[in-house]
Amino acid sequence: MIVLGIETSTPQTTVAIGSERGTVASILLSAGRSNHEFVVPALEHILRWSDTSISQVGGIAVGIGPGLFTGLRVGVQTAKSLAQVLQVPIVGLASLDVLAYAVRYTNRVIGSVIDARRSEVFFCFYRPVHGGVAPEGEFQVGSPSLMAAELEAMREEVLLVGDGAGRYRRELEAAGGHVEFASPALGYPHADELVELSIPRFHREEFDRVANVVPLYLRKSDAEIAWDQRARTG
Repeated sequence: MIVLGIETSTPQTTVAIGSERGTVASILLSAGRSNHEFVVPALEHILRWSDTSISQVGGIAVGIGPGLFTGLRVGVQTAKSLAQVLQVPIVGLASLDVLAYAVRYTNRVIGSVIDARRSEVFFCFYRPVHGGVAPEGEFQVGSPSLMAAELEAMREEVLLVGDGAGRYRRELEAAGGHVEFASPALGYPHADELVELSIPRFHREEFDRVANVVPLYLRKSDAEIAWDQRARTG
C-alpha cells in the first residue's frame, strides 16, 4: 500500500510517499520562509521522480499539529481534498507524536517540543514502547519555564527533541543534568515518519472521517487574540 504523507505544522514542510517497505520518495522545504504553498508542486515532483502514479496512492496521512496556524490549515485542507478526489482513506496524526516517533529507540523518557512562538512551546512526554511511543499525559502549551518545572520534577533521564527544545535550550537545561537534547537534524516532524507511523492504522482500517480531520491548535490565533483585545478595550 502506498501512503502519501503531508506535514506542514512547522516552518519546515515535508511531503513523502512510502509503503511497508519504507520511503519511496520525499521532499523537504527548509525552515526560514513560508513553504506551505508548495505542497502540491512538491507532491507532483516526488510522484514524477519516483515514477509513481497518483492513482497508486491508497491512503493519505497528514500531520494535524499542534503547530503554526497557516501551515496547518494548508496541509490539512490539501490532504482532505486529495482524499476526497482520490476516494482513499485518510489518517490524521499529531505532529508531536510524529516528532517523538523519530527517537523511539531511546531508553529514556521522550519530551517532544515544538516552538509555538510568543515565547511558548507545545510539548508532550512519551515512553518508548514496542513499535513506537506512548504519550504520558496531555498535549500542553506553555512557557519554557513551565516545561522546565515539569522536567525538574522528573527523576528519570529525558531526551528532548524538536525545534522548541533547541530554541529554549538554556531554559530547559536548567532543569538538571538528567535532560539531554536530540540532534537539531531531528528538530521538525517529518513526513517520512508520518507515513511509517500511519501504515499500521491503515492496515487495521482505523481511518478518520474526512470531516473529523481538523487542525489541533491548543490556543487562539494571533488574529483571534487581537480581536478579543479590541473587544475588551472597545
